[in-house]
Formats: sequence, C-alpha cells, structure tokens
Amino acid sequence: MGRYWADVMIHIDENLADGDIHELEHDLCMLEGVYSACVNNKTRHLMLVDFDPEDMGCSDLLWHVQRHGVHAELVGL
Repeated sequence: MGRYWADVMIHIDENLADGDIHELEHDLCMLEGVYSACVNNKTRHLMLVDFDPEDMGCSDLLWHVQRHGVHAELVGL
C-alpha cells in the first residue's frame, strides 16, 4: 500500500445493472494504486474511489470508467 491516500467521487450518467456496476468496481480495484471503488445502492450514480495520487490521477480514473462505455464526470473538481 502506498504512502498517500486520496478519494474522488465519479458521477455515472447511465443506469447500470448490478453486474455492470460490480464489474466496473472490480476492474478499477485491479488498477495499480487504487485501494477501493464502490457504489452505494442508494446512490447508484455516484462511485467513490480511494487511491494513491502518486500512482493514479483523477483523470486516469475517469478514463478507465469511460472505457466501460459509460458517460461519467468527476464531482467537485
């Protein structure tokens, strides 16, 4: 685990099925520097990603989400 910790909220525009959300969470968690990625069942459009900013940037995380064919934006940046 890295020395630094940051988190970012990503807004997902589409209504994803459970399997698609879980696949996206899993794929992000497999990235170097990502500690966790999760969507709360009550706020299914918002994904919280915890990561090491020395290994991964916010724009890189967004790019990986968009590679899944969804429209998404960073929240609060």
